[in-house]
Parts: sequence; structure tokens; C-alpha cells
Amino acid sequence: MNQLTKQMVILLAAIGLTTGYALAGEVEVLHWWTSGGEAKAVGVLKEMLEKEGHTWKDFAVAGGAGQNAMTVLRSRAVSGNPPTAAQVKGPQIQQWGDEGLLTNLDDVAQANHWDKLLPKAIADGMKHEGHYVAVPVNVHKINWMWINPEVFRKSGAKIPTTWDEFEVSAKKIQKAGFIPVAFGGQPWQEATVFESIVIGVGGAEFYKKALVQADPSALNSPTMVNALDILKTVKKYTDKGAPGRDWNLATSMVITGKAAMQFMGDWAKGEFAKAGKMPGVDFVCLPVPQTSDSFLFNVDSFIMFDIKDRSARTAQKAMSRLIMEPEFQEIFNVYKGSIPVRLGMSRRKFDNCAHGSLDSFAASAANGSLLPSMAHEMAVSPAVRGAMFDVVTNFYNSSTSSRKAAKQLADAVRSAK
Repeated sequence: MNQLTKQMVILLAAIGLTTGYALAGEVEVLHWWTSGGEAKAVGVLKEMLEKEGHTWKDFAVAGGAGQNAMTVLRSRAVSGNPPTAAQVKGPQIQQWGDEGLLTNLDDVAQANHWDKLLPKAIADGMKHEGHYVAVPVNVHKINWMWINPEVFRKSGAKIPTTWDEFEVSAKKIQKAGFIPVAFGGQPWQEATVFESIVIGVGGAEFYKKALVQADPSALNSPTMVNALDILKTVKKYTDKGAPGRDWNLATSMVITGKAAMQFMGDWAKGEFAKAGKMPGVDFVCLPVPQTSDSFLFNVDSFIMFDIKDRSARTAQKAMSRLIMEPEFQEIFNVYKGSIPVRLGMSRRKFDNCAHGSLDSFAASAANGSLLPSMAHEMAVSPAVRGAMFDVVTNFYNSSTSSRKAAKQLADAVRSAK
């Protein structure tokens, strides 16, 4: 290499380096992942972004299951100073899109084949008027049943796959001196069990009409009455300490052998892991009765705001791309206890419960039973969800009949729409 060539190489390298720094920008990220594995998981994305020369400004708002964060976000957006990215999910993505505040991510999506990598049910939720404005991070399966197999063995009970089998087993467990169902009597927990029953009893199409489209005729129907009857049956096999109990304390009852089972999303797995319990040995994870062919999902995602700074936009697009890459999808979801939203991922680092979720996720995406969770803000507007919560929790904690509650559901939703 002659002297002139060497000088040209040095000059081109300098230009490239200068350009790279010029395009490096800062992302300010609002989220509510502040505890344990959540903070560790989001830290992975921060590290990946910083490796590409960008800066991460953390804007974590703890508490309120994201409600506090949404209050802060609304204040920032109204004042004309939104963050670069914010953790938002479900129909709220469309609401922010309607306000014209989000940026178009189609160029990133097309370059990285998101339409092929995401199930349509997920991809559609990330779009506003046909254009990507948000990026999905993970998938939580809601309709899980967490089992202490030793309690079942001691009780001589069969692990249920139907609701008829559930009551037979619950009676045996109760007679043997154990609590059949570990439960936390909080509105969101009651709604979580309720929606899992609804999809099992009515199937995917009924669930879609009732808890996604909020169709009054489906809400006030014999199928809904049946689902509400089963919810009250479940309550018969909980303990007196259930009202107000946090979900993780209910999970602890299964871990320690006080209770036989819990109906809860896959974040419950983290409690078993912290207690040093092994899936398939110390505990079993199975679908809620009658839901083996369905997947109720809760997807965490980031919306991307339309910002003016060119370098920040570059960092924003880098963040969007990195979220969907296999490296982040794998590491993040192992920490979080969820599964990758990207199809076709390697399963090597995931446990047996995650394998079950991955199988169910792919199968449900293919057969049309991959559906958004009403209880976890994925399916309906906040107003409609609130109306449903009120009726379900009032029904669960009163002597209201299932037939009357079904009518109240339909009436409450009509008023909330």
C-alpha cells in the first residue's frame, strides 16, 4: 500500500467515524420496569443501544402497574415535550396514533421483515392506520394454571383439563386439608381468571365478540352466564384470606404446598424460580381448563414519538430495530419470564414452561385463537375495561346471580362505549 493510498484510507476512516458520532443520538425512554428481573431485562436494551454509540436516558416511573407512567407521559405530551419512546400497550397505541404524535416506523419494519416475523394479531396492534408506530417487546401468556403436583398426589386428585374435572378434583383437595385454589381477591386478578374461563367455555370466536368487540349480545348470553357460574364455582374453593391478597403471595401458597393450583399469567414462573423450584419437578405449568388450543396474550411494547432532532431520530430507529433482533428477544425474555414475540426463535435457553408457551403461541397464531387479554389492557378501551371490571368484581364478591351479572355486563359496556 503506497503513501497516497494510506492517506486516503485514514481520511475515509476519519469521515466514517465523524459521521457515526454525528448520527449518534439520545433516546429518552419512559417505562415502568423498575423491579428485579424487569430492570435487568430493560438494561439489556440500554447496553445494546450504547454499543452502537447512542445514549440512553432512563425515565422510569414506578408503581400503579403503569398508571403513574401514563399520567406522566400525558403531561409531557400535552406540553409538547414527549420522550423518544414510551412503554404503552393495547388500544392505547391507537389512541396516541389518533392524536398524531407518533412517528412512522415502516422503513425499519420493511427493512427487517416485521410482517413476516410477527403474527398478524400482534402486528396489527403495533400499527395505526396501516403504518407501524410501535414495537412489540415480548409476549406473556395469561391462561396458565400453576400446579403443585405433590398436593395433587397427597389428595388423590387428578390435574383438571375441564371445568367438570376441576370441581371433582377441588373437592378431593379440600377434603384432604389443602386449599384447592390460591387466589388474590383484587379486581385485575378476578378479571384474569374470568377471561380465561370465558375463552375456555365459549371458544375463540365467542371471546372475540364478548371481550374484544364488547358485543352486548355476547355479554348477555347463556354462554356468558355459564362462564360466570364457573367463576363462582372457583371462588368456592379459595380460602377466606383471599380478598386483597397480592398475586405473588397466592403463588407462594402453591410453592409451599398450602394450595394446589393458581390461575395466573406466566410472570408467576418467576416466583417459582426465585424459590429454587424446577418446572416439571416441583411445579407443573398447564393451560387453564378447556383452553389448551387458545392463547390470551399480554404484549409489552414501545410507541415511538415524532421528534425533530435528527440524531435522536437515528437513535430511535436503532432502538426499534434492536428490540426485534434475536439477541435482545432471547436475553430479555429469559430475564422477564415471557417469550419472544418474534416467531422462529431458538428455544435453547428457555425452560419447559416457555416451550409450552412457544408451542401454543405458534399454533394459536395459525388457527386464529391468539387473542388479546381484556384484563391486561390489550383488548378494549380503558372505559370499557373499567366497566367490565366493576361488574365482574361486584359479581364475584356478592350474591348477584350469573344471569343478572351477564345483563349488567351488557348494560355497563353500552354506557361506557
